[in-house]
Amino acid sequence: MKLFGKNHIIISIITFVILFLMNYIGNNQPDKIQSALMIAFAGVIGLTIGLFILKKGKDDKTPPPDFD
Repeated sequence: MKLFGKNHIIISIITFVILFLMNYIGNNQPDKIQSALMIAFAGVIGLTIGLFILKKGKDDKTPPPDFD
């Protein structure tokens, strides 16, 4: 998957919406919108970093010899 391509943007939006709704609906604290927004943004950033690492290691022709 191309980083910041069409598919990445769609998956990021879906991830943001799911994480936001899970945290907003299930939270009874007075600052539930701020908490839900921070968790949703952190989830999207984590997804982007994970895809970046996956894409970087995908085309590696010389993996480490003693990986395990």
